[in-house]
Amino acid sequence: MSGGTVVAGVDGSGPSLAAAEWAAREALDRAVPLLLLHASPPLPPRISPVPGEDAWGYVGEQMVRQAATDLAERHPGLEVTGEHATTAADEALLTTAGSAGLMVVGARGWGGFDGLAVGSVALRVATAADCPVVTVREGPMDRETDREAEVVAALDAHGHLAETADFAFRAALARKARLRVVHAWALPAATPSAWMIGVLEEDRGRWEDQESQAMSDALRPWRTRFPQVEVFPDIVLLNPAQALVRSSARALLLVVGRRTADRVAERHLGPIAHAVLHHAHCPVAVVPHPA
Repeated sequence: MSGGTVVAGVDGSGPSLAAAEWAAREALDRAVPLLLLHASPPLPPRISPVPGEDAWGYVGEQMVRQAATDLAERHPGLEVTGEHATTAADEALLTTAGSAGLMVVGARGWGGFDGLAVGSVALRVATAADCPVVTVREGPMDRETDREAEVVAALDAHGHLAETADFAFRAALARKARLRVVHAWALPAATPSAWMIGVLEEDRGRWEDQESQAMSDALRPWRTRFPQVEVFPDIVLLNPAQALVRSSARALLLVVGRRTADRVAERHLGPIAHAVLHHAHCPVAVVPHPA
């Protein structure tokens, strides 16, 4: 995979260091530099005098420098630098994302609490960054060597899928993994009657055949461009978020799309992307694409 610099946000927490490790491997695969970014806004004067503020910044600079040194030692050939910004973490990451090829963040940082799946910084960056964003939880990465593991992608055969499909195919190719393409649909929560469910069961096979054909047609350009990637279309009658979370249990990476907008304030995560960020069992890539 190619592209701009891979950027990883680090704050010294376990998830952020796991994100930095994931980002290092990705940067090597893409043959691009890795930038580790640490950010901390200035302390209010009433809380800390100037010497305290200087020490606050010094600790951040030392931490990111040490993290860069450790990664360079573990990954020979990796070009890695560290940078400390004196602003809010989400602001620093979003500013840097404008020129990055990929942003990688820990699902939560020091500011979280037990039971919190995704922190505010990770959500903010995944929602508003100009580049794809991967959130990584703390934990072993042994599945990277599982030959039967997959990259899972949420793709809508009837919608815009160019950026998401391209990211997913490239990710599968880089990992020599199968690509599972999940297309799921379920009845609204307030189903009018049991009769409708019966009708749905009768038509289920027809619907699955139609959707399989639509997905096959939609994926044809990427199958042609990436003939090395084995593709498994997974058409299921199930809540989309539930289907994706279930598929993520053995996945190397889960890829979802996000509609973007020119104004950052108008960008938001859809319910499916929001759900998988909180519940997926593997790193999640959120790929922005035009509305």
